[in-house]
Amino acid sequence: MSPSIDEICQVVREIGGLSQLAPDQDFYDAGFSSVRALDLLLELESRFGISVPDDGFADARTAQALHNLVGSLKS
Repeated sequence: MSPSIDEICQVVREIGGLSQLAPDQDFYDAGFSSVRALDLLLELESRFGISVPDDGFADARTAQALHNLVGSLKS
């Protein structure tokens, strides 16, 4: 089962230390540090049982884009 958009937003907020994040907001513009990107990638893979390709992850800069990516990998 694919995670909800709310679950993805929560993961990004937790890892990035963000208090708020809209699904279509670029999380780097919201204050997410690129230093935390590997932590986010590893958490997504662990929590949702997937293997995320580096190029797909690098292009997904919003929670909605991550949601779409994770959903495509879960199906």
